[in-house]
This record gives sequence, structure tokens and C-alpha cells, in this order.
Amino acid sequence: MKPAKLLLLAGDFVEDYEIMVPFQALQMVGHTVDAVCPGKKKGDQVRTAIHDFEGDQTYTEKRGHNFTLNATFDEIDAAGYDGLVIPGGRAPEYLRLDPKVLEIVRHFDRTGKPIAALCHGAQLLAAADVLQGRRVNAYPACAPEVKRAGGAFVETDFFGCVVDGNLVTGPAWTAHPAWLKQFLQVLEAHVAQPVG
Repeated sequence: MKPAKLLLLAGDFVEDYEIMVPFQALQMVGHTVDAVCPGKKKGDQVRTAIHDFEGDQTYTEKRGHNFTLNATFDEIDAAGYDGLVIPGGRAPEYLRLDPKVLEIVRHFDRTGKPIAALCHGAQLLAAADVLQGRRVNAYPACAPEVKRAGGAFVETDFFGCVVDGNLVTGPAWTAHPAWLKQFLQVLEAHVAQPVG
């Protein structure tokens, strides 16, 4: 597969596995991944949170690792990227308040570039108003937001994902194998298209 340049939107208390695993796995298969956060620059860190499923009615949250950003948010140009990765956790809740973040999401939607969103990442998609008529999965607690944004929430188990054109979505880090596999297939088809 031709190497791609990917943008990963991070923020404080992003879910630990949902940022660490895609960041490392996508680089492992040869892609460049720029992880950015509004208000932060290359070398700065975001704190992560570990969400786990321990038999409670919702996930539990514990302090995770520090994740070091490898690019500066204010220096990125969305047009220079082949795909977008949106991990979940608590970060999307406040990132969706940033107009530039929403415009980045809209750019990838308008241009049909691959978007991979996991868990609460759907909050960014809903806030950017890019879900109208789309089939979407997310953490189940985000289903009302998906529906209010005009999306069709498609249920899957916690190991599945949903693909709708350029959009690949899943419920949580438990879906990494399926979610990343499907995103790589969508990405490969995109970068194989002739330019022009």
C-alpha cells in the first residue's frame, strides 16, 4: 500500500488505548501520523484516561499515560492529509467547541477523504454536522447525538465497526482489530485513486 499522511485529533483525557494503538499501528504499517491538539505544539503532552468495562452500568475511568504530540496544531493544513483519525474518551466533548477542529472535520467530509472515528469521537462528527444520512456506530451513550445530527445509529457488538463510504466508526477500543482493518481498506482505496 502507498504510504499515507494521516491527521490524528487529540486532547486532554483522550482514551488511552484509542490514541496509543492507532497512532502506533498506523505508523507500523508505513503511514505518517501527525497527532495534534488545539493550543499545544509538537513535544507537548496530553493526558489520557483509561476507560474500562468492569460490570458497571457505564465504563469506569482511570488516569492513563501522558501522550506526546508530534506536530503543532496551528501549523497543520488539512488539505495536506489523506485521512483523519478521531479517538474517543473525554477529549471530543471539549474539542467540539473549537471552530478550527470542526472545520478540519468538515474538510475531510467535503473532500471524501477517509475518516476513522471511535467511541466518543462521534461527538465531533455530530458537532461538525457531517452525519446527515450516514450510517454510524459509536459508544452507545452517543447514539442520541448521532440521531439528532441526522445519522442512523447502527448497533454492533463491542468488537465490530460500521463502514459508510469514507467513514469508519466503532464503539470503543475493543473494536480496534475490525476498525483499523476497515479503515486501512478505505484508506488504501483512497490513496490508490489517480490524482486529478
